[in-house]
Amino acid sequence: MFIEKAKDFNSTLKNFFPFSPNATVPDWSELDSSYSHELIRLGEKYMDYCFIAIPATAFMDFTRTGNRTDYEDIYFAKRRALNALTIAECIENNGRFIDNITNGIFSICEESAWQIPAHNSYIRDTPQLILPDSTLPVLDLFACETGAMLAMIRYLIRDTLNKISPIIVQRIENELNNRIIIPYINCHFWWMGNGDEPMCNWTIWCTQNILITAFTLNLTDEFQKTIFLKASTSVDYFLKEYGDDGCCDEGAGYYRHAGLCLFNTLEILNAITNNHFSSLYKNNKIKNIASYIINVHVHDKYYINYADCSPIAGRAGVREFLFGKRTLNSDLMKFAALDHQSDSDQLLSTEINLFYRIQAAFTEKEINNYDISGTISHDDIFYSSVGIFKAHDDTTCLAVKAGDNDDSHNHNDTGSFTIYKNGEPMFIDVGVETYCKKTFSPQRYEIWTMQSTYHNLPDVDNMMQMNGPYFKAADVFTCFESERSSISMNIAPAYPLDSFNTYKRTVTLHKNKSVLIEDIWDSVHTVVSNLMTYTQPSICSNNMIQIGTLGSALIEGASSIEIEEIPITDKRLQGAWKHSIYRIRITPSGNTLTIIMR
Repeated sequence: MFIEKAKDFNSTLKNFFPFSPNATVPDWSELDSSYSHELIRLGEKYMDYCFIAIPATAFMDFTRTGNRTDYEDIYFAKRRALNALTIAECIENNGRFIDNITNGIFSICEESAWQIPAHNSYIRDTPQLILPDSTLPVLDLFACETGAMLAMIRYLIRDTLNKISPIIVQRIENELNNRIIIPYINCHFWWMGNGDEPMCNWTIWCTQNILITAFTLNLTDEFQKTIFLKASTSVDYFLKEYGDDGCCDEGAGYYRHAGLCLFNTLEILNAITNNHFSSLYKNNKIKNIASYIINVHVHDKYYINYADCSPIAGRAGVREFLFGKRTLNSDLMKFAALDHQSDSDQLLSTEINLFYRIQAAFTEKEINNYDISGTISHDDIFYSSVGIFKAHDDTTCLAVKAGDNDDSHNHNDTGSFTIYKNGEPMFIDVGVETYCKKTFSPQRYEIWTMQSTYHNLPDVDNMMQMNGPYFKAADVFTCFESERSSISMNIAPAYPLDSFNTYKRTVTLHKNKSVLIEDIWDSVHTVVSNLMTYTQPSICSNNMIQIGTLGSALIEGASSIEIEEIPITDKRLQGAWKHSIYRIRITPSGNTLTIIMR
């Protein structure tokens, strides 16, 4: 799709001058004065920020201990500070912030590597090297992001920097050529795509930032053409991972690094080709990728989550709004505008991508003035490419994960469900803990949040589900009617048991009445069923479980019910769950189990 369009383009490629139709720097006076004032105040917080060097031992800690946050905390803080200082200088334009901007530029240019320790390898899924080789840069997510940040700084304030010394801009250009442009042209990193090798958010996230870097620099026509064609090829490799329905198998949080990076990649390609790629916004797959985020939204801050996605996947904002605008999706625009109003950080102060922050600034007036009256349509849906089912009524949102256990950022969760009542989590998907060395290693499924026993799923003969493409749901059927929506499947193939043939699970939302879970399995097997809740449950008489004030679950076919409290101590999980969560363990009396939730 993209490479065909790229090969059809026969004109000269243009440089990329974002937010500046006259190919100069943006006109910062266009911003709302109060918004500009807040951006300057944010920059002032970093006036005396110390851009410290990151010790080599901090890099080595990932290999030695598995800890990645100590290094990353310093690494990302430097970039946030430099972004805030740069934007403040752009608005004020009197040199007040320039000295510390120069400190930040040189500090980052003097880092031995721009890739983070967790990504310090040259071959996919191989052990990371303990230290970086500065003569052989690794193009990972954050090396590419760092390159785009410095390229944007050069574009925005190069004249101001040159008044101090041309060495500053020369240093940026030298580092970008040596660390980004030359490696991109001469090397193959796995995320660039190669035949049938599976891709993920890395492909489009890195490609977007490579394009920002390359086309804000003064590269030769030959270099521009090479990068243009290579990037367009990578976009096609990214898109091959998506079904026509546009479902992101990495979840709502990763939509921001996948679908929205696709959007900005398209924006850049259009900018450098006089809108040669604009027709692709009418492509059904791309339109479906855009609208995915609405379809998995529950209420307020909550999203249907699976894989490594958190139920609190971040607020929608300017990028979703503009993606909706380009794909003529008024519901997406309205959704993004509404969510943006609820965002306590409209300045994107924690964002390390400078391009996003400037994009947000120059769209602030438009998104705040957009008409948000009326309702947003939310249809029940089944994403067959990934196996995501969602249905809702006036008070209840139900989601079920079918598919397989081979998703990107996979959890073993085939057949699991989540339920929200009145916008609050009733039966939950826990999410994932803070990333560490073990997270992306052969020991991944030793982590409890990845395991099926900590999802709303059964253990069978004391066995959990296994990961891989062959561990999946079979015989999946969906039904959408005015009074009910349902999905049924056989989840037995998700378990590593040769003689286990049938575990049929049927989940039905009877609109404005109840959710019905019906399980039946081969009688020779022993089952213990798990239910995960956030609100503390209590067992009442007659196998009734009360989930606080949210509702109840009547268990039919149980011989015993136990409740286990699970303290939440991990920082990342605490972002979603402020207190303990709970696992309900149900031992059936036979080979059927029915749960009626009201």
